[in-house]
Amino acid sequence: MLAGAALAGAAPAGAVSGAGQLSSGVTYRQFDVPAAKGTVHAHLLTVDLTDPHVRVDLLTPGAVAARSRVSAMADAAGAVAGVNGDFFNITETQHPGVDATGASVGPAIAHGRVLKSAVPTAQRFGPSLPPGTDTTDVFGVGADRRARLDRLALLGTVRTPDGNLALRGLNQYALAQDSVGAYTSAWGSASRKRATCGSDTSRAAGCSTDTYEVELRDGKVVATSTAPGSGAIASDTTVLLGREAGADRLRELTKGERVTLRTWLVPSASRVPYRFAVGGYPVLRDGEPLAGLNDTTSAVRTAVGYAGGGRTLLLLALDGAAAYRSGMTIAEVADEMRELGAADAFSLDGGGSTTMVARTAGAKTVSVLNHPTDSPERAVANGIGVFWKP
Repeated sequence: MLAGAALAGAAPAGAVSGAGQLSSGVTYRQFDVPAAKGTVHAHLLTVDLTDPHVRVDLLTPGAVAARSRVSAMADAAGAVAGVNGDFFNITETQHPGVDATGASVGPAIAHGRVLKSAVPTAQRFGPSLPPGTDTTDVFGVGADRRARLDRLALLGTVRTPDGNLALRGLNQYALAQDSVGAYTSAWGSASRKRATCGSDTSRAAGCSTDTYEVELRDGKVVATSTAPGSGAIASDTTVLLGREAGADRLRELTKGERVTLRTWLVPSASRVPYRFAVGGYPVLRDGEPLAGLNDTTSAVRTAVGYAGGGRTLLLLALDGAAAYRSGMTIAEVADEMRELGAADAFSLDGGGSTTMVARTAGAKTVSVLNHPTDSPERAVANGIGVFWKP
């Protein structure tokens, strides 16, 4: 067990205290940081990606449209440490009768497998984005074991006997107006109704009444529906959902017709395939904070950054104990990540979602290191897991 000064306030059950090494290549420490609205307490995981025993990957609840606690996801995956991940579809008060899906905002890649693409920027949940950023921004680690900031845009095609049509969504809780999206077994069992709500300019806009679904199995149309469906999707099945003009295109398909889908998440910067990627937004590039970062709104935050050309990973989570809950602004987070040595840094979901967990030597489960503001620990869409293998 790591030893050190105890954090003020009641510690989470079984929590790791102080600072020290969790495994080769993974260290933890906690410290105070002065901020505009008062001192905050920070928790930091430093991960050496050059250590052959260490890797990072996406923590998931088993489906895109689902939520789970970071501690539960870490234990299920066998992670030694982790933090919460992307912002997500947490509530649907603006659309009565429509359930929140729990699905994340941005692209997601786990174990090298693409799970989803980004929702339209106007339909995201979370604080305002810095100028020049959007929902396709990701933090990821490539097959070369180096961390990067990038953008992952969906490039998809639906090939039909009458020609091709563009695919503009993959397992997303929101689709662009007049578009077609695809849903696979990775989506889960949640209703797809939410994907037809909102507009390209407002998340609060109403739900479309002009929708159409086509079910594909083994490359052929096997069923159609005039309304978005729900329930688990079989591994050999894909559901195409269209709204407005997209619905019109799908109505042209008939049972038995052969339809082929091709999808890619295309990076804007890297040619190296991503082992994992998670959404959020950049706050630091090349050692400089992005222009226009919010410097007035303070909150409990989670951030990830890297140093050493992407070979050293820094995972930061602020403490939500009452004494420190005033938090930091995004501008302060960027400055702190730079002070910690990060060249590039990325904001993840914060507030009640901010959670850091770790497993000490000999322990069978992880412990929560910070004090999340939500009690019990909030269920979230995904996270970043740190893994160690002999």
